[in-house]
Amino acid sequence: MSRIGKQPVVVPSGVTISVTPDNVVTVKGSKGELTKAMHKDIKITVEDNQVVVTRPSDDKNHRALHGLTRALINNMVVGVTEGYTKTLELVGVGYRAQLKGKNLTLSLGYSHPVEVSAVPGVDFETPDTNTILVKGIDKELVGAVAADIRTWREPEPYKGKGIKYKDEVIRRKEGKTGK
Repeated sequence: MSRIGKQPVVVPSGVTISVTPDNVVTVKGSKGELTKAMHKDIKITVEDNQVVVTRPSDDKNHRALHGLTRALINNMVVGVTEGYTKTLELVGVGYRAQLKGKNLTLSLGYSHPVEVSAVPGVDFETPDTNTILVKGIDKELVGAVAADIRTWREPEPYKGKGIKYKDEVIRRKEGKTGK
């Protein structure tokens, strides 16, 4: 059995979950609503304020989908109750971020400012000029937007300059040595 898949997802109060016959899961909570289509072979049942995910066989594909489906449903429940946040830090002289409306403007050492437009379902916050908070209820979307922002100037190992996640550790390298 899958160690993750066999655990039921506890549904907190204020959250409603509905599953259609073709395995489309809808989760509604205080922060919003998420809908996701799951694989048709996996059986999803809602009973006694918990969601139970079962698989039809021990086939390799079913075993893989079992834990995945349970984790996706759990991420949806956490998203509509608490939400997700990714924190990015800008490291480098002159690197800064600021909000213009809902869009994000980044100064990253290029000859032009970088404009990152807001994606529906994701909000930006800049508590200071070197920190960006990417917030939303969809874990996958929040992570994708944060990764997209990070690709504009990935951290380099010699000086450590670039856009990095708050908890990311940059492995530093030694520079060239003289004779």
